[in-house]
Amino acid sequence: MTDAALPLQPGAESADRPQTQSTLARVVQYTGLRMIALFFTVLIGVYLTILIANMGGHVDEIRKGYIRESVAISVGIDPEFKNMTADERREHIDQLVALQEKRMGLDQPFLLRSFRFLLGAMTLDLGWADNMSSDSGSRQVRNIILERLPATLLLFSTTFFLLFFVGIFVALYLSRNYGSRLDRVIVGLAPTSAAPSWFYGLFFILLFAALLGWFPFGGLVSAPPPDSIINYALSVLNHMVLPVTAIFFSAIFLGIYGQRTFFLIFSNEDYVDMARAKGLSDRVVERRYIMRPTMPTIVTGLALSIIGLWFGSIVLETIFNWPGLGRLFYLAANIFETSVIVGSTVIYAYLLGFTVFFLDFVYALLDPRVKVGGSSGGQA
Repeated sequence: MTDAALPLQPGAESADRPQTQSTLARVVQYTGLRMIALFFTVLIGVYLTILIANMGGHVDEIRKGYIRESVAISVGIDPEFKNMTADERREHIDQLVALQEKRMGLDQPFLLRSFRFLLGAMTLDLGWADNMSSDSGSRQVRNIILERLPATLLLFSTTFFLLFFVGIFVALYLSRNYGSRLDRVIVGLAPTSAAPSWFYGLFFILLFAALLGWFPFGGLVSAPPPDSIINYALSVLNHMVLPVTAIFFSAIFLGIYGQRTFFLIFSNEDYVDMARAKGLSDRVVERRYIMRPTMPTIVTGLALSIIGLWFGSIVLETIFNWPGLGRLFYLAANIFETSVIVGSTVIYAYLLGFTVFFLDFVYALLDPRVKVGGSSGGQA
Protein backbone atom coordinates (compact mmCIF):
# COMPACT_ATOMS: atom_id res chain seq x y z
CA MET A 1 0.00 0.00 0.00
CA THR A 2 1.41 3.44 -0.91
CA ASP A 3 1.79 6.35 1.47
CA ALA A 4 -1.05 8.20 -0.27
CA ALA A 5 -3.44 5.37 0.51
CA LEU A 6 -2.58 5.25 4.19
CA PRO A 7 -5.35 6.57 6.44
CA LEU A 8 -4.71 9.75 8.40
CA GLN A 9 -3.59 9.30 11.96
CA PRO A 10 -6.37 10.04 14.44
CA GLY A 11 -4.54 12.98 16.02
CA ALA A 12 -3.11 14.49 12.83
CA GLU A 13 -6.11 16.64 11.96
CA SER A 14 -6.59 17.83 15.52
CA ALA A 15 -2.87 18.67 15.74
CA ASP A 16 -3.02 20.86 12.63
CA ARG A 17 -6.07 22.73 13.85
CA PRO A 18 -4.44 24.32 16.95
CA GLN A 19 -1.45 25.31 14.86
CA THR A 20 -3.69 27.08 12.34
CA GLN A 21 -5.64 28.76 15.12
CA SER A 22 -2.39 29.85 16.78
CA THR A 23 -1.15 31.40 13.50
CA LEU A 24 -4.44 33.21 12.97
CA ALA A 25 -4.43 34.50 16.54
CA ARG A 26 -0.87 35.74 16.12
CA VAL A 27 -1.73 37.57 12.91
CA VAL A 28 -4.83 39.16 14.46
CA GLN A 29 -2.89 40.24 17.55
CA TYR A 30 -0.07 41.67 15.47
CA THR A 31 -2.49 43.50 13.17
CA GLY A 32 -4.32 45.03 16.13
CA LEU A 33 -1.13 46.20 17.83
CA ARG A 34 0.21 47.69 14.60
CA MET A 35 -3.03 49.53 13.94
CA ILE A 36 -3.07 50.95 17.47
CA ALA A 37 0.57 52.06 17.21
CA LEU A 38 0.00 53.70 13.82
CA PHE A 39 -3.18 55.36 15.08
CA PHE A 40 -1.35 57.07 17.96
CA THR A 41 1.47 58.04 15.63
CA VAL A 42 -1.01 59.70 13.27
CA LEU A 43 -2.78 61.28 16.24
CA ILE A 44 0.41 62.93 17.50
CA GLY A 45 1.37 64.10 14.02
CA VAL A 46 -2.06 65.62 13.38
CA TYR A 47 -2.07 67.45 16.74
CA LEU A 48 1.36 68.93 16.01
CA THR A 49 0.00 70.04 12.64
CA ILE A 50 -2.92 71.74 14.38
CA LEU A 51 -0.54 73.63 16.66
CA ILE A 52 1.71 74.66 13.78
CA ALA A 53 -1.12 75.57 11.39
CA ASN A 54 -2.66 77.79 14.08
CA MET A 55 0.76 79.20 15.06
CA GLY A 56 0.00 78.32 18.65
CA GLY A 57 -3.28 80.29 18.50
CA HIS A 58 -1.97 83.31 16.61
CA VAL A 59 -4.10 82.49 13.55
CA ASP A 60 -7.18 82.79 15.78
CA GLU A 61 -6.19 86.35 16.57
CA ILE A 62 -5.81 87.05 12.84
CA ARG A 63 -9.28 85.62 12.19
CA LYS A 64 -10.72 87.77 15.00
CA GLY A 65 -9.16 90.79 13.34
CA TYR A 66 -10.75 89.87 10.02
CA ILE A 67 -14.14 89.46 11.71
CA ARG A 68 -13.94 92.85 13.41
CA GLU A 69 -12.81 94.53 10.22
CA SER A 70 -15.60 93.01 8.09
CA VAL A 71 -18.25 93.81 10.72
CA ALA A 72 -17.04 97.39 11.04
CA ILE A 73 -17.17 97.85 7.26
CA SER A 74 -20.68 96.40 6.99
CA VAL A 75 -21.94 98.59 9.85
CA GLY A 76 -20.24 101.65 8.38
CA ILE A 77 -21.99 101.36 5.02
CA ASP A 78 -25.41 100.44 6.44
CA PRO A 79 -27.65 103.56 6.48
CA GLU A 80 -29.62 102.24 9.46
CA PHE A 81 -26.67 102.92 11.75
CA LYS A 82 -25.91 106.45 10.53
CA ASN A 83 -27.91 108.09 13.34
CA MET A 84 -26.14 106.12 16.10
CA THR A 85 -23.58 107.81 18.27
CA ALA A 86 -19.98 106.59 18.18
CA ASP A 87 -20.40 104.70 21.48
CA GLU A 88 -23.62 103.03 20.33
CA ARG A 89 -22.04 102.04 17.05
CA ARG A 90 -19.00 100.63 18.85
CA GLU A 91 -21.21 98.66 21.24
CA HIS A 92 -23.25 97.27 18.36
CA ILE A 93 -20.06 96.25 16.52
CA ASP A 94 -18.80 94.49 19.67
CA GLN A 95 -22.05 92.55 19.91
CA LEU A 96 -21.91 91.45 16.28
CA VAL A 97 -18.24 90.47 16.61
CA ALA A 98 -19.01 88.46 19.75
CA LEU A 99 -21.78 86.60 17.90
CA GLN A 100 -19.48 85.82 14.99
CA GLU A 101 -16.68 84.63 17.29
CA LYS A 102 -19.11 82.40 19.19
CA ARG A 103 -20.44 80.95 15.95
CA MET A 104 -16.89 80.07 14.86
CA GLY A 105 -15.87 78.86 18.33
CA LEU A 106 -13.28 81.60 18.77
CA ASP A 107 -14.70 82.59 22.15
CA GLN A 108 -13.13 79.47 23.74
CA PRO A 109 -9.48 79.01 24.81
CA PHE A 110 -7.22 77.75 22.04
CA LEU A 111 -6.00 74.75 24.06
CA LEU A 112 -9.54 73.47 24.51
CA ARG A 113 -10.38 74.15 20.88
CA SER A 114 -7.23 72.35 19.73
CA PHE A 115 -8.33 69.06 21.34
CA ARG A 116 -11.85 69.41 19.96
CA PHE A 117 -10.33 70.19 16.59
CA LEU A 118 -8.17 67.07 16.87
CA LEU A 119 -11.21 64.89 17.53
CA GLY A 120 -12.96 66.28 14.48
CA ALA A 121 -9.81 66.10 12.35
CA MET A 122 -9.39 62.36 12.81
CA THR A 123 -12.84 61.81 11.27
CA LEU A 124 -12.58 64.74 8.82
CA ASP A 125 -15.44 66.39 10.68
CA LEU A 126 -13.87 69.84 10.40
CA GLY A 127 -16.96 71.93 9.93
CA TRP A 128 -17.17 74.59 7.27
CA ALA A 129 -14.47 76.54 5.47
CA ASP A 130 -14.54 80.32 5.78
CA ASN A 131 -13.02 81.30 2.44
CA MET A 132 -13.03 78.18 0.25
CA SER A 133 -15.57 75.94 -1.46
CA SER A 134 -15.51 72.69 -3.40
CA ASP A 135 -16.07 72.41 -7.13
CA SER A 136 -19.71 71.58 -6.42
CA GLY A 137 -20.08 74.73 -4.31
CA SER A 138 -20.03 73.03 -0.89
CA ARG A 139 -18.16 74.81 1.90
CA GLN A 140 -17.92 71.71 4.06
CA VAL A 141 -14.25 70.89 4.62
CA ARG A 142 -14.79 67.15 4.17
CA ASN A 143 -16.33 67.65 0.71
CA ILE A 144 -13.62 70.09 -0.31
CA ILE A 145 -10.90 67.54 0.51
CA LEU A 146 -12.59 64.40 -0.77
CA GLU A 147 -13.32 66.03 -4.12
CA ARG A 148 -9.60 66.74 -4.58
CA LEU A 149 -8.31 63.37 -3.32
CA PRO A 150 -9.08 61.27 -6.47
CA ALA A 151 -7.00 63.57 -8.70
CA THR A 152 -3.93 63.16 -6.47
CA LEU A 153 -4.40 59.39 -6.17
CA LEU A 154 -4.78 59.08 -9.94
CA LEU A 155 -1.59 61.04 -10.58
CA PHE A 156 0.63 59.25 -8.09
CA SER A 157 -0.75 55.72 -8.45
CA THR A 158 -0.07 55.92 -12.19
CA THR A 159 3.45 57.11 -11.52
CA PHE A 160 3.97 54.38 -8.90
CA PHE A 161 3.17 51.57 -11.34
CA LEU A 162 5.34 53.13 -14.05
CA LEU A 163 8.28 53.50 -11.67
CA PHE A 164 7.84 49.97 -10.36
CA PHE A 165 7.60 48.05 -13.63
CA VAL A 166 10.02 50.17 -15.67
CA GLY A 167 12.51 50.18 -12.80
CA ILE A 168 12.36 46.41 -12.29
CA PHE A 169 12.81 45.48 -15.94
CA VAL A 170 15.56 48.00 -16.64
CA ALA A 171 17.41 47.16 -13.40
CA LEU A 172 17.30 43.44 -14.23
CA TYR A 173 18.65 44.14 -17.70
CA LEU A 174 21.48 46.25 -16.29
CA SER A 175 22.37 43.59 -13.70
CA ARG A 176 22.72 41.07 -16.55
CA ASN A 177 24.84 43.54 -18.54
CA TYR A 178 26.93 45.06 -15.78
CA GLY A 179 29.45 47.59 -17.11
CA SER A 180 27.72 48.05 -20.47
CA ARG A 181 27.31 51.46 -22.08
CA LEU A 182 23.67 51.73 -20.96
CA ASP A 183 24.70 50.75 -17.43
CA ARG A 184 27.25 53.57 -17.32
CA VAL A 185 24.68 56.03 -18.71
CA ILE A 186 22.12 55.13 -16.00
CA VAL A 187 24.75 55.41 -13.27
CA GLY A 188 25.76 58.80 -14.65
CA LEU A 189 22.14 60.01 -14.71
CA ALA A 190 21.39 58.88 -11.14
CA PRO A 191 22.37 62.27 -9.58
CA THR A 192 19.71 63.99 -11.71
CA SER A 193 17.13 62.62 -9.27
CA ALA A 194 18.31 65.29 -6.84
CA ALA A 195 16.21 67.77 -8.83
CA PRO A 196 12.58 67.88 -7.59
CA SER A 197 9.66 66.93 -9.80
CA TRP A 198 8.46 70.53 -10.13
CA PHE A 199 11.81 71.48 -11.72
CA TYR A 200 11.25 68.93 -14.48
CA GLY A 201 7.66 70.11 -14.67
CA LEU A 202 8.72 73.66 -15.51
CA PHE A 203 11.14 72.38 -18.14
CA PHE A 204 8.55 70.11 -19.76
CA ILE A 205 5.93 72.89 -19.80
CA LEU A 206 8.38 75.21 -21.55
CA LEU A 207 9.43 72.59 -24.10
CA PHE A 208 6.35 70.48 -24.85
CA ALA A 209 3.55 72.96 -24.08
CA ALA A 210 4.93 76.41 -24.89
CA LEU A 211 7.39 75.68 -27.74
CA LEU A 212 6.05 72.51 -29.37
CA GLY A 213 2.40 72.73 -28.31
CA TRP A 214 2.06 68.95 -28.00
CA PHE A 215 0.42 68.93 -24.58
CA PRO A 216 -1.71 71.36 -22.54
CA PHE A 217 -0.10 73.64 -19.96
CA GLY A 218 -2.08 72.16 -17.07
CA GLY A 219 -5.43 71.27 -15.62
CA LEU A 220 -7.23 67.94 -15.34
CA VAL A 221 -9.40 68.08 -18.46
CA SER A 222 -9.96 70.41 -21.37
CA ALA A 223 -12.56 73.19 -21.16
CA PRO A 224 -15.37 72.66 -21.82
CA PRO A 225 -15.15 69.00 -20.75
CA PRO A 226 -15.96 66.45 -23.49
CA ASP A 227 -19.42 64.92 -23.40
CA SER A 228 -18.55 61.29 -24.08
CA ILE A 229 -16.77 59.15 -21.48
CA ILE A 230 -14.09 58.01 -23.93
CA ASN A 231 -13.18 61.55 -25.00
CA TYR A 232 -13.21 62.67 -21.37
CA ALA A 233 -10.79 59.87 -20.41
CA LEU A 234 -8.52 60.67 -23.36
CA SER A 235 -8.49 64.33 -22.32
CA VAL A 236 -7.50 63.39 -18.76
CA LEU A 237 -4.72 61.14 -20.08
CA ASN A 238 -3.48 63.96 -22.30
CA HIS A 239 -3.33 66.32 -19.33
CA MET A 240 -1.59 63.68 -17.19
CA VAL A 241 1.35 63.17 -19.53
CA LEU A 242 3.50 66.11 -18.42
CA PRO A 243 3.00 65.88 -14.61
CA VAL A 244 3.46 62.07 -14.63
CA THR A 245 6.58 62.42 -16.77
CA ALA A 246 7.96 65.07 -14.41
CA ILE A 247 7.50 62.82 -11.36
CA PHE A 248 8.84 59.83 -13.31
CA PHE A 249 12.06 61.58 -14.33
CA SER A 250 12.65 62.91 -10.83
CA ALA A 251 12.83 59.37 -9.40
CA ILE A 252 13.48 56.78 -12.11
CA PHE A 253 17.26 56.95 -12.57
CA LEU A 254 18.11 56.81 -8.88
CA GLY A 255 15.53 54.05 -8.44
CA ILE A 256 17.01 51.96 -11.25
CA TYR A 257 20.50 52.49 -9.88
CA GLY A 258 19.46 51.28 -6.42
CA GLN A 259 17.53 48.26 -7.70
CA ARG A 260 20.32 47.27 -10.05
CA THR A 261 22.77 47.44 -7.14
CA PHE A 262 20.60 45.12 -5.02
CA PHE A 263 20.27 42.66 -7.91
CA LEU A 264 24.04 42.61 -8.34
CA ILE A 265 24.63 42.03 -4.61
CA PHE A 266 22.23 39.11 -4.38
CA SER A 267 23.39 37.58 -7.66
CA ASN A 268 26.82 37.01 -6.09
CA GLU A 269 25.52 35.08 -3.09
CA ASP A 270 26.67 31.47 -2.55
CA TYR A 271 23.18 30.01 -2.80
CA VAL A 272 22.79 31.61 -6.25
CA ASP A 273 26.01 29.94 -7.43
CA MET A 274 24.77 26.63 -6.00
CA ALA A 275 21.46 27.00 -7.86
CA ARG A 276 23.30 27.62 -11.11
CA ALA A 277 25.54 24.63 -10.42
CA LYS A 278 22.44 22.45 -10.11
CA GLY A 279 21.58 23.34 -13.69
CA LEU A 280 18.69 25.73 -13.09
CA SER A 281 18.05 28.17 -15.92
CA ASP A 282 19.01 31.82 -15.57
CA ARG A 283 15.33 32.85 -15.57
CA VAL A 284 14.51 30.51 -12.69
CA VAL A 285 17.56 31.58 -10.70
CA GLU A 286 16.70 35.23 -11.32
CA ARG A 287 13.08 34.82 -10.26
CA ARG A 288 13.57 32.57 -7.22
CA TYR A 289 16.95 33.48 -5.81
CA ILE A 290 17.63 37.07 -6.86
CA MET A 291 14.34 38.90 -7.33
CA ARG A 292 12.41 37.38 -4.44
CA PRO A 293 14.79 38.35 -1.59
CA THR A 294 15.31 41.82 -3.07
CA MET A 295 11.63 42.65 -3.63
CA PRO A 296 10.82 43.68 -0.01
CA THR A 297 13.66 46.22 -0.05
CA ILE A 298 12.68 47.51 -3.49
CA VAL A 299 8.99 47.82 -2.64
CA THR A 300 9.82 49.60 0.62
CA GLY A 301 12.10 52.11 -1.06
CA LEU A 302 9.63 52.78 -3.85
CA ALA A 303 6.64 53.13 -1.51
CA LEU A 304 8.45 55.54 0.80
CA SER A 305 9.77 57.53 -2.15
CA ILE A 306 6.21 57.89 -3.46
CA ILE A 307 5.17 59.17 -0.03
CA GLY A 308 7.94 61.73 -0.26
CA LEU A 309 6.68 62.73 -3.68
CA TRP A 310 3.18 63.15 -2.22
CA PHE A 311 4.47 65.85 0.09
CA GLY A 312 6.32 67.44 -2.83
CA SER A 313 3.11 67.54 -4.84
CA ILE A 314 2.23 70.96 -3.42
CA VAL A 315 4.49 72.80 -5.86
CA LEU A 316 4.03 70.32 -8.72
CA GLU A 317 0.23 70.43 -8.67
CA THR A 318 0.31 74.20 -8.38
CA ILE A 319 2.56 74.49 -11.45
CA PHE A 320 0.33 72.21 -13.53
CA ASN A 321 -2.89 73.60 -12.05
CA TRP A 322 -3.75 70.01 -11.13
CA PRO A 323 -6.86 69.98 -8.90
CA GLY A 324 -5.44 67.69 -6.20
CA LEU A 325 -4.59 67.85 -2.52
CA GLY A 326 -1.25 69.54 -3.12
CA ARG A 327 -2.74 72.55 -4.86
CA LEU A 328 -5.56 72.64 -2.31
CA PHE A 329 -3.00 72.74 0.51
CA TYR A 330 -1.16 75.61 -1.20
CA LEU A 331 -4.33 77.65 -1.66
CA ALA A 332 -5.44 77.01 1.93
CA ALA A 333 -2.07 78.09 3.33
CA ASN A 334 -2.25 81.41 1.50
CA ILE A 335 -5.59 82.36 3.08
CA PHE A 336 -5.03 80.81 6.54
CA GLU A 337 -7.75 78.18 5.99
CA THR A 338 -6.66 76.10 8.98
CA SER A 339 -9.39 73.48 8.70
CA VAL A 340 -8.47 72.60 5.13
CA ILE A 341 -4.75 72.52 5.96
CA VAL A 342 -5.30 70.12 8.85
CA GLY A 343 -7.73 68.00 6.85
CA SER A 344 -5.23 67.63 4.00
CA THR A 345 -2.54 66.67 6.49
CA VAL A 346 -4.85 64.04 7.99
CA ILE A 347 -5.30 62.49 4.53
CA TYR A 348 -1.53 62.40 3.98
CA ALA A 349 -1.05 60.89 7.45
CA TYR A 350 -3.63 58.19 6.77
CA LEU A 351 -1.98 57.38 3.44
CA LEU A 352 1.40 57.12 5.16
CA GLY A 353 0.01 54.92 7.94
CA PHE A 354 -1.79 52.66 5.46
CA THR A 355 1.39 52.30 3.38
CA VAL A 356 3.52 51.33 6.39
CA PHE A 357 0.82 48.90 7.56
CA PHE A 358 0.45 47.39 4.10
CA LEU A 359 4.22 46.91 3.71
CA ASP A 360 4.31 44.46 6.63
CA PHE A 361 2.03 42.08 4.77
CA VAL A 362 3.81 42.65 1.48
CA TYR A 363 7.01 41.40 3.15
CA ALA A 364 5.29 38.18 4.18
CA LEU A 365 3.91 37.65 0.66
CA LEU A 366 7.19 38.35 -1.11
CA ASP A 367 9.63 36.66 1.27
CA PRO A 368 8.71 33.25 2.78
CA ARG A 369 11.24 33.81 5.57
CA VAL A 370 9.05 36.59 6.99
CA LYS A 371 6.07 35.62 9.16
CA VAL A 372 3.56 38.25 10.17
CA GLY A 373 3.51 38.57 13.94
CA GLY A 374 6.33 36.10 14.49
CA SER A 375 8.53 36.35 17.53
CA SER A 376 11.58 34.40 16.43
CA GLY A 377 14.57 35.84 14.65
CA GLY A 378 14.11 36.89 11.06
CA GLN A 379 10.37 37.34 11.47
CA ALA A 380 8.37 40.55 11.31
